[in-house]
Amino acid sequence: MKTAMKASYLLAGLGLIGLPFTGGAQDAKMNAFVTNLMAKMTMEEKIGQLNLVTPGGAVTGAVVSEGVEDKLRKGLVGGMFGITGPEKIRKAQELAVNQSRLHIPLLFGLDVIHGHKTVFPIPLGLSCSWDTALIGRSARTAAIEASADGLDWAYSPMVDIGRDPRWGRVSEGSGEDSWLGAAIARAMVKGYQGNDLTRNDVVMACVKHFALYGAAEGGRDYNTTDMSRIKMYEHYLPPYKAAVEAGVGSVMSSFNDVDGVPATANKWLMTDLLRKQWGFKGFVVTDYTAISEMMAHGLGDLKQVSASALNAGIDMDMVAEGFLGTLQQSLASGKVTKQQIETACRRVLEAKYKLGLFADPYRRLDVQRASQLILTDAHRAQARATAARSFVLLKNQGQVLPLQKKGTVALVGPLADNHRNMLGTWSVSGDFDKSITVRQGIENVAGNDVQILYARGANISDDTVFAKKVNVFGKEIEIDSRSADEMVKEAVETAKKADVVVAVLGEAADMSGESSSRTDINIPGNQRALLEALLATGKPVVLVLFNGRPLTLEWEHAHVPAILDAWFGGTEAGNAIADVLFGNYNPGGKVTASFPRNVGQIPVYYNHKNTGRPYNGEAESKFKSNYLDAPNDPLYPFGYGLSYTSFAYGDVQLSTTKATGNATVTASVTVTNTGKYAGEEVVQLYIADPVASIARPVKELRGFQKVLLQPGETKTVSFPVTTSLLKFYNTNLKYDWEPGEFIIQIGTNSRDVKSASISWDK
Repeated sequence: MKTAMKASYLLAGLGLIGLPFTGGAQDAKMNAFVTNLMAKMTMEEKIGQLNLVTPGGAVTGAVVSEGVEDKLRKGLVGGMFGITGPEKIRKAQELAVNQSRLHIPLLFGLDVIHGHKTVFPIPLGLSCSWDTALIGRSARTAAIEASADGLDWAYSPMVDIGRDPRWGRVSEGSGEDSWLGAAIARAMVKGYQGNDLTRNDVVMACVKHFALYGAAEGGRDYNTTDMSRIKMYEHYLPPYKAAVEAGVGSVMSSFNDVDGVPATANKWLMTDLLRKQWGFKGFVVTDYTAISEMMAHGLGDLKQVSASALNAGIDMDMVAEGFLGTLQQSLASGKVTKQQIETACRRVLEAKYKLGLFADPYRRLDVQRASQLILTDAHRAQARATAARSFVLLKNQGQVLPLQKKGTVALVGPLADNHRNMLGTWSVSGDFDKSITVRQGIENVAGNDVQILYARGANISDDTVFAKKVNVFGKEIEIDSRSADEMVKEAVETAKKADVVVAVLGEAADMSGESSSRTDINIPGNQRALLEALLATGKPVVLVLFNGRPLTLEWEHAHVPAILDAWFGGTEAGNAIADVLFGNYNPGGKVTASFPRNVGQIPVYYNHKNTGRPYNGEAESKFKSNYLDAPNDPLYPFGYGLSYTSFAYGDVQLSTTKATGNATVTASVTVTNTGKYAGEEVVQLYIADPVASIARPVKELRGFQKVLLQPGETKTVSFPVTTSLLKFYNTNLKYDWEPGEFIIQIGTNSRDVKSASISWDK
């Protein structure tokens, strides 16, 4: 019998071959198929479907699965991750399909976070484009490449709200705001999954980490979280809910606890909220060894925590093998029920059905597709354009930028000619050797009339102990044999010969990301020393930043004339940076996470609440909610970003200043390009509710539009405002709006806005 048919004989018997999963009648057919199959399965095989293993490769924990091949033959594995490539995956799939008793195919997953082989900017950078269509297309391309590489399942998007830049995984999310985060979550789910999961060029998405992971205390990864239910519902839960509403096929549990109970054992979270309140129909997988890690939380031995996870609503155990090793014992002792095991098994089998794996377990294992669709010229061009749109111009005093395509440029810094760090964290399938460095990009873009002089100038860090911690996945921080003084001297001599200096500084790729929390989020001291020496030459200096988090840049902002935040731009980072530096593209990105002045301000975010003693910026102030040694406001507020051109905003115009019930009020503003370059502007709508039954944030993002304006051009940007934008969760967690006065604000960032007031009655 042909291998493709061995797994699909049950489908053939039911007349289901080749039918896409579209809901309705297909639900009934899927249910009939899964019921038929499960009637033939032993309890051991049902538990086996709940077991997700890794043979190694792209792993984020200390445990690697053992005896995988033997378990595949026995039908004791539901899915695998950490391997890629049609040929490698085919071998594992053939073991399951040909040699297990019931020929049930495997599900193959991987961390496809910001691209697969073609790597796009880190998610925090992507969010700074404020372009959900662009972000959705990046997920679509990632799905095309990942599926061509044999994968069915992507552990993305990560939608955790992050208000603490000390937390390394802020790089993996979309910033501090739930409204924008929800919009991006929807776009990415649609990009990965499309409209038909049986297609061989899509993957099932997995929204993570459910829930509240971004609020880890102290910004320390894996740490505890603690917050009110109002804060959860208002600010942290909306992006997860948006992903569920977009049809995400799977959800990953988080490492942290929620109300004292680890998420992986939290029945309120996984069942009451996710399934009963939100109506989620897919399956829930743990994060890496999250079940066994609950023993360290203090919840009991492996048998006990595994039973707790199943009881909470977890369906698949990633690597810990607590389900495989203990559930039969717990079933015998009454700690879990047969129905709970079967429900979890059904959900995993349904995912495989929806992905078309029963009809053809090899549908994504075409070597020819892999050779034709991965890291193509078109994908690289897309990555380049996307990266340029993620960059944020933080400062441009005296219009140092864009650079002219003539003269001499001194290119300096440990990240200026560095393939290894272009991709950023969580680029597990990316090939850094195929990335474009900043030096290569400038050579490609600047033209023959620009002379480029290069000097490394500094190491990313001189601290060997710190470097060892960062270099877990490879040598991202290389320490030169020369002394720091020698490198700085060379850089200064190089700068003196140039018309302008481009200093490429910041973090190594894995100075942010998972398990990469930092208490000091300055540019490393040795790089600061290099920057000071370059500024002392008197030459104009452009600082290009590589960073996976907001950094504390108060000194840099005070002294450096031009600062471009390039985040980690991915495969085409160097070309995209050069496009922006030399004016081929006018940057229009806006930060989605506030930049603190110093770590003592953290957490600092735009939609905070007022206090009974609000500080209004008075120079002489006492008994107000303020610091003695620093302002309250961040260095760069949420939504902030400059352009090579300038934009002027008119006053906010409302279609009415008195509204009733379910009316739609139009809020408009004219925006004029008053500069010399065509440019994109992200026009942002905020709403404030100054009097309510509970304390409300000072303002909240409720809309945004990105517009392109030619020099001298004026456009009217309008937003429909309805009562849906006025709703909030009250103390009873009722989501509703209250009549009264509302302040409609429109502007270029969360700080710089024009306002108008409206009275709205029920």
